[in-house]
Amino acid sequence: LDVVARFFRYLGYEVKLVSNFTDIDDKIINRAEAEGTTETEIAERYIKEILETYKKLNCMPHYRNPKVTETIPEIIDFIKLLIEKDAAYVAEGDVYFDVSKVKDYGILSGQNQENLMVGARIAENELKKNPTDFNLWKKTTVGKKWDSPWGEGRPGWHTECVVMANNILGGKIDIHGGGLELKFPHHDNEIAQAEIAFGHHLANYWMHNGRVDLDGEKMSKSLGNVIMAHELVEEIGYGVYRLMILNVPYRQPLNYKEELIKQSETDYEKIKRSFISLYRKLQLDYQITDYQVEIKNEELVNLKQEFIKALSDDFNTANGLTVIYKLVKIINNLTRMRNPEVSNMKESLKLLNEFLWVFGIDFPLNPLNEEELELVKRWQEARKNKNFELADSLRDEVYERGIIL
Repeated sequence: LDVVARFFRYLGYEVKLVSNFTDIDDKIINRAEAEGTTETEIAERYIKEILETYKKLNCMPHYRNPKVTETIPEIIDFIKLLIEKDAAYVAEGDVYFDVSKVKDYGILSGQNQENLMVGARIAENELKKNPTDFNLWKKTTVGKKWDSPWGEGRPGWHTECVVMANNILGGKIDIHGGGLELKFPHHDNEIAQAEIAFGHHLANYWMHNGRVDLDGEKMSKSLGNVIMAHELVEEIGYGVYRLMILNVPYRQPLNYKEELIKQSETDYEKIKRSFISLYRKLQLDYQITDYQVEIKNEELVNLKQEFIKALSDDFNTANGLTVIYKLVKIINNLTRMRNPEVSNMKESLKLLNEFLWVFGIDFPLNPLNEEELELVKRWQEARKNKNFELADSLRDEVYERGIIL
């Protein structure tokens, strides 16, 4: 969703991107017990890891990152409201949502309520009025728990997200995201609660991303083929990682394999080399380092519209990358020209920088100082005079200083 938020900001919208943390559940409680520590320590460890991964991926800061444990009073009030509206009921310390109160339950996933009722009877809970009713509040004596009008317990997962979203964003959300596996029952359950409590659908649009597979197989701890995002980012770099993700429509599964990484590495270097080469040409040949100009060139204006059109079509980032490669070709031609229009060079750099910003990729550019400029000019002069031994020596010195040409 970082690219989605960036794109809307690029178009001039004010964006509030919220990502919540479920910092208490059965898995966290079990892990804490196994490690002999607290649920808070376990949750904070993973939250820290996630936030560090976001940073490594060059993600923009989120508007808010609410936690369940910080929202308990509001969750309890929300459950009370559902009970008052006769859409929830108490059963021996548990509180369940009554799905029969929602006529279009399952609308997001297209599930038929009658079929769901029949299919759920196999694992029917005697405390439930309907097999598909779900927990709003879970009675428990294990792990972290809170007092409530129904006894000690903790909130159900489906309720947490609705309350946190409403607390921070209020009203109907424009876009709600999540993995494809969350469409049912989680997101359908969120919708059902919002319709009863607020009288409207939870979100205008839903974005469900596909899962990441490894060589065509679903990642699973039991198979021992799980690759953590932060480990992969450290290995290949955030720019390559982003290109790998953006090459595939977000709704489709991403099949992680070596060939895809190698192609993404090649594409990343191609874009980087193109961008930096034209920037250095501007500085070395024209003593220009500022390319923040208005884009007026008709071909570039058309490319910008093509890029916007691509991402406006269900965020088709793959087509957006195609536009970037078209621009890279234009930039490479400008770099090879003897006397290109300076305005075209500056506008092309500006446009590529805009596109890359939307995709969260940044190539830091530092103008060469006088000593570095002199070194590069000596290297260029040696090449021009076919003094290859000196040129090779100067080239090595250029690269040792981290200068990219």
